[in-house]
Amino acid sequence: MIAAMTNVQVCTHPLTQHLLTRIRDYQSPSGDFRRHAGQMSRFLVYEAMRDLSTRAAGVETPMGLAAGVVLTDYIVLAPVLRAGLVLCEAAQELFPNARIYHIGLRRDETTLQAISYYARLPESLPAESRVFILDPMLATGGSATAAISLFAEHGVSTIHLVSFVASPEGIKHVHSQFPEVMITTGAIDDCLNDNGYIVPGLGDAGDRLFGT
Repeated sequence: MIAAMTNVQVCTHPLTQHLLTRIRDYQSPSGDFRRHAGQMSRFLVYEAMRDLSTRAAGVETPMGLAAGVVLTDYIVLAPVLRAGLVLCEAAQELFPNARIYHIGLRRDETTLQAISYYARLPESLPAESRVFILDPMLATGGSATAAISLFAEHGVSTIHLVSFVASPEGIKHVHSQFPEVMITTGAIDDCLNDNGYIVPGLGDAGDRLFGT
């Protein structure tokens, strides 16, 4: 089940919420965190791809012809390093032929602004491109808007953002610049603290995924 507001969908499926509870637990070791985060990623990516475009196509079964569809979108996966890799792995399982462009961003802990250190995109992307920005934590929204901007500058109009947890401030920031971007998340938490971290959140997703 999806609880929806304008261009935001929160995955309320019991399994997703169970997994979110497991990864929120500060006592979960990195191995358990990675396993549960990977499982949750599959649910979130699945929901984020609910509106993929299709065209009609017939298929021959052992018993005759049946109506069917084939996907028509040019799928682009854009994991924000390094924590976004867990979502990318789940998305690759669904779309093994998807194009992947890694986005390297880090946060200045003083200004809380996103600083780019890596982004290698092609000179152009097809008009039918559908880009999925994969970043587990939508906190201030700085990294998300920076990543979205890279693809918006390439003329991509269909961009999705997938996160485990989002803050109201982060959603507001993203939609203040890109109101058409769809956000899929496991939860909208209470707020940000003075250091720009989501409360209650789940801590630093990258550190918990990779044990550092």
